[in-house]
Amino acid sequence: MITPADLGIEIPAVLVPAPQVDRHKWAVIACDQYTSDPAYWAEVRRYVGTSPSTLDLILPEVYLTDPEVETRIKEINRRMQTYLQEKILVPLAPGLILVDRRTPHVPSRKGLLLAIDLEKYDYRPGSKSLIRPTEETIADRLPPRLKIRTGAALELPHILLLLDDPDRTVIEPLFAQKTKLTPIYDFELMMNGGHLTGYHLTDPQLLAETFAGLARLITPAATAAKYGAGEEPFLFAVGDGNHSLATAKAYWEKVKAETADPAALASHPARYCLVEVVNLYDEGVVFHPIHRLLFNVDPEEFLRELQSALPCRVTTAPGNGPVPPVPAGSRCFPFVSRTISGKITLDEAAGKLLVAAVQAFLDGYLRRHPATRIDYTHGTEATRKLAAQPGNLGLFLPPLPKEELFPTVVRDGALPRKTFSMGEAEEKRFYFEARRITL
Repeated sequence: MITPADLGIEIPAVLVPAPQVDRHKWAVIACDQYTSDPAYWAEVRRYVGTSPSTLDLILPEVYLTDPEVETRIKEINRRMQTYLQEKILVPLAPGLILVDRRTPHVPSRKGLLLAIDLEKYDYRPGSKSLIRPTEETIADRLPPRLKIRTGAALELPHILLLLDDPDRTVIEPLFAQKTKLTPIYDFELMMNGGHLTGYHLTDPQLLAETFAGLARLITPAATAAKYGAGEEPFLFAVGDGNHSLATAKAYWEKVKAETADPAALASHPARYCLVEVVNLYDEGVVFHPIHRLLFNVDPEEFLRELQSALPCRVTTAPGNGPVPPVPAGSRCFPFVSRTISGKITLDEAAGKLLVAAVQAFLDGYLRRHPATRIDYTHGTEATRKLAAQPGNLGLFLPPLPKEELFPTVVRDGALPRKTFSMGEAEEKRFYFEARRITL
């Protein structure tokens, strides 16, 4: 009989806000969103006020370079203890949570909240682990995030893992039986985030059917049919929160190195990480590109260097008009600045994956121009407005066809960083549940 441990899964004991807590003010969007838009986070703070909120338990990455970041981290850790002591967060019985998210763009995105075993995950290049990254992990991005997790009593997940299940055999059947499950939450999200509904899954038969369904996806026959003979089982791919999951892994390795008693590690809560699993083939899973926004850049000089470095064609027009849609897999993508806009078309000689060629050029450009800064942004219109400001330049890359994700990772390994995004900025996961990561 297949056990959760065989699949790299733990059935978590999740903490949720007590009934008296205002859900609208409790749930806030993933900390790695709106990193160039402090006004968004200021508005969230204004709306939340003094109400209990996950805003007090996370560090929005817009503040990672804030001079007061150390004070912010200490306050987060203190607030976690307060929320536990005052029973603002209360435990549920061990179980999974079935999640349904409506956004302004899709009527439903179905997910399953569970904890994964970090021993089954490896973000190093060439990983063939059961749980794999889909994009390059930048080691330099981990230390500030590790500092936050090291002093934290709790984790709050915004990580989305993808399941390669075109026949919809695991998550979708559970929704057909949701009348057997206990509703946990059902409310509107703030800041145009849509609606969130959750059901507690504790029924032993339904759990067993879920694990059996997952096991069928990674049998040798199923793996060979999808990815070729001799491939290692590949159950979960990281969709969102790549560096957050890598940070959880780094923290677990730190705990292992600092723990003298091996027996204490077997069931240590830091060995696991809370994630939401979604089916790649869910209609609510839409791949969007991640745009590149450059600051303190001369657009014309940038375009001249681009044309010298890559086989491409550039057409320009004055001004900063609307950005046209870019089809998945396109070799052509728009750019916008305050003074000029246009499109860039890469020749096939630049390489099969457009984003890889563009990112390699950008990495070199930033080394040659240290005064220029880059941000990776979500949402076409929000990025266009920022790109139209003086000294800025926006590059609007095409989306990756989602059905190519798993085969590409199997064949080529992790993609270049910031290759794709699941949904627009406001569709990212909102924090609601928490889990203890300390003994």
